[in-house]
Amino acid sequence: MFQRIFSILIISFFLFAGISMSLAEGEKGNARKGKYTYRKTCRTCHTQGGSAKDLSPVDKTQAQWDEIFKNIDKLKCGDEWKKISAEDQTDIYAHLWGHAFDSPSPEKCQ
Repeated sequence: MFQRIFSILIISFFLFAGISMSLAEGEKGNARKGKYTYRKTCRTCHTQGGSAKDLSPVDKTQAQWDEIFKNIDKLKCGDEWKKISAEDQTDIYAHLWGHAFDSPSPEKCQ
């Protein structure tokens, strides 16, 4: 009887731990889709000769991208950003963060 209760407790613990870890990771976004969405929506302004500063993922570190996305509404393009769906915003973030200057795979071509 003790072994059965102990086994159930152990299984429950690992099940709970696994679920908790997957929820803690949060949304990661789709970097591939984010690259397309970034080019379609952001690069129209953030390019040489555009109305905003030329900007690509390697222009910032991952920590800088984190800070920018925490305060995105304070940027000049905050109103434009609000027009983009939450899913697309997450995807753009995944692309920019994943190819930042200090990432394992920084973007080489712009």
